[in-house]
Amino acid sequence: MSKKKKNRIQLVKGMKDILPDEQLYWNIIRKKIDNFARNYGFFRIDTPIVEFTNLFKRTVGEDTDVVSKEMYSFVSQGGDKLSLRPENTASIVRSYIEHGMLNLPQPVKLFYVGPQFRHDNPQAGRYRQFWQFGFEAIGDNDPIIDAQLIAISYYLLKELGLDIEVQVNSVGDVNSRNEYIKVLKKYYQDNKKFLCKDCNLRFNKNTLRLLDCKNKKCQELGNDAPQMVDYLSEEGKEHFMSVLEYLDELDIKYTLNPKIVRGLDYYTRTAWEIFDCSSKDGKLNALGGGGRYDDLVESLGGRPTPAVGFAVGIERVVMKMQEAKVPVSKGRGCDIYVAQLGVEARKKSIRLFEELRANGFSVSENMSKKGLKDQLESADKKRAKYTLIMGQKEISDDTILIRDMESGVQEIVDYKKIKMEIKKRLDKHLAKNLKLKK
Repeated sequence: MSKKKKNRIQLVKGMKDILPDEQLYWNIIRKKIDNFARNYGFFRIDTPIVEFTNLFKRTVGEDTDVVSKEMYSFVSQGGDKLSLRPENTASIVRSYIEHGMLNLPQPVKLFYVGPQFRHDNPQAGRYRQFWQFGFEAIGDNDPIIDAQLIAISYYLLKELGLDIEVQVNSVGDVNSRNEYIKVLKKYYQDNKKFLCKDCNLRFNKNTLRLLDCKNKKCQELGNDAPQMVDYLSEEGKEHFMSVLEYLDELDIKYTLNPKIVRGLDYYTRTAWEIFDCSSKDGKLNALGGGGRYDDLVESLGGRPTPAVGFAVGIERVVMKMQEAKVPVSKGRGCDIYVAQLGVEARKKSIRLFEELRANGFSVSENMSKKGLKDQLESADKKRAKYTLIMGQKEISDDTILIRDMESGVQEIVDYKKIKMEIKKRLDKHLAKNLKLKK
């Protein structure tokens, strides 16, 4: 490697710049999230990126891959053990308890959009700093809440133009799950020699994760493993069947998958994952997932409080939107573009620009450009309806030139009447477009 290349500052491995062209997809996703949050009654919450490490050890689980292998952890100058959040649910539950949200009308419905951090092997659509959006409903154990959260995850991605399937399972409550883990261990005991290295470690520490290992031999073993649904309590079965009945009522495309166990310790009862089905090879690509976490609030010192939520990886969604060639708008453009010729005209134009902006006009400019041709090309790219042109003559006459960008027709107008004249023309333009649409 050359010395020059070695000294070049570049992106950290596993990180990603979200460039302006890609932001067009992100803007669509953000707007869709806000729309669903408003319709379903969710309110935004933003928690700190840095939390005490113990928060994630107690909630996500010390023996999970996330905590044992992937967390970015460090000791602060004050001696505190801190971590960049690897997921957001634990932080939201911590905030729910700390700020007394249990005294609010339940369920408390919260949503978020933000970065998470895991030192994982970078792959397409998977980065070490990755963005997620998520919805959490804390304080209600009714199965209709589970179904609504699944519906939000399903319909939101469908409306973004993706071909989506939901895979659903129940991982039971603590008692039924403990019974099931005993049965599962017994099944795998005689086949431990066929398990991969990771699964041999998981056997005692995180047994359920044996079911969702990506190793081919482990997957084959899992095909004949006992299923959690056969070990659910009566209450657990009733809850799960109610969730499925609501999904049927909503015509949501879902599949029962006994291997959906999720990778974090805090899940109980309903668990689901959301897959993109568009790959030509038939391979399903996970975009996100969620489930109930009825014991999490209590485990962090709150009172027993049921809860359910999900998270979706935004980079993965953007990648699938691009593959599906989902059309994106480059914005509605601007109404007015301010162009200028000469030093004095530039001084007056910059003041005019601020006056127009302050009066609510959609306005754009490129004051650093000096040639009129370049400025008109810029106005055209920004799809301006009208360009206001000011030069030395216009300053002397106290006038301004209005150019209709569609027809190319130009007209001289008294400078003092410019705001009134622009408004009149924009109103006519709007009325014309409405008439054409009819």
